[in-house]
Amino acid sequence: MERKNQYALITGATSGIGYELAKLFAKNGYDLVIVARNHDELKEKADEFKSFGGNVITMAKNLFLQDDAFSLYSELKLNGISPEILVNDAGQGVYGKFQETDIHREVDIINLNIVSVIILTKLFLKDRLPTGFGKILNLASLASKAPGPWHSVCHGTKAFVLSWSEAIREELIDSGITVTALLPGPTDTDFFNKADMNESKILEDPDNLASPEEVALDGYNALMNGDDKVISGFKNKLSVAMTNISTDSMAAHRMGEMQKPVNKT
Repeated sequence: MERKNQYALITGATSGIGYELAKLFAKNGYDLVIVARNHDELKEKADEFKSFGGNVITMAKNLFLQDDAFSLYSELKLNGISPEILVNDAGQGVYGKFQETDIHREVDIINLNIVSVIILTKLFLKDRLPTGFGKILNLASLASKAPGPWHSVCHGTKAFVLSWSEAIREELIDSGITVTALLPGPTDTDFFNKADMNESKILEDPDNLASPEEVALDGYNALMNGDDKVISGFKNKLSVAMTNISTDSMAAHRMGEMQKPVNKT
C-alpha cells in the first residue's frame, strides 16, 4: 500500500467509533497519532494499527483537563509532527434527571466534549493555515438536533459542536481546510455503559444500535469528500427530518420518551 506520509490525529481512538476511524485511516495509508487515557489500551491498539504498515504515535492524555489538550499539541510540535487531519472523537455523557446528576461529572463532560475540542481545533488551525491544507472531523451526534431529557448536558454539548463546526467551516471556506460534522445515532459502543445509561428505553431493542464500523465509514467518506456534515444511517435521517418539522418542545418530549428508564411510565 502506498504510504501517504500524512498524520491523522484521533482522540478517543481505543474504542468505539474512534477506534474504527483510526483503523480506516491506517488501512488507507495514513500515519496515526492516537489519544486516550489508558496507556495499556493505547499500546495494544498501536500494535494492531502498526500491522497496516504505518507509524503510530501514542499520546496518553486526559482530555477532561485543559492542560492535557494544550500539552498534547505542544509535544507534537516539539517532535516536528503536524497532523493533516484532526478527528475530535472523544466524548461522554451522563444519564439521569439534571437535578439528580453529579455536577462535577457534568463539568468534566463539558470540558471533554467542548473545551478540549475547541482547544485542539484552534491549535490545529494555527498549525495548518499556513500550509493551505487540512481536514477536521468533529463528532456531533443525532443528539445535536433535539433537546435530550435524561441526557440533557450531552445533548447540549453536541448542539454546541454542530453549530460551532458549521460556523468555523464558513470562516474557513477559502482556506483549503474543511470541517465536517459526523452525526451518528445510537451506536453499539461503550458510550451507554460509561454514561450509566443501560436502563434507557433506547437500548431495549438492539436493532436501534448502529455498528461503529458503518458510522466510521460514513464519517471517513464525508471527511474525504469535504462535506459539511453527514447523518449516519437511514433511520437517523428520518428522525432528523421529523425533528426538523417539530416544535422544540415536541422534539424534547419525543426524545424524553425514547430515553427515559424502562421502568418509568
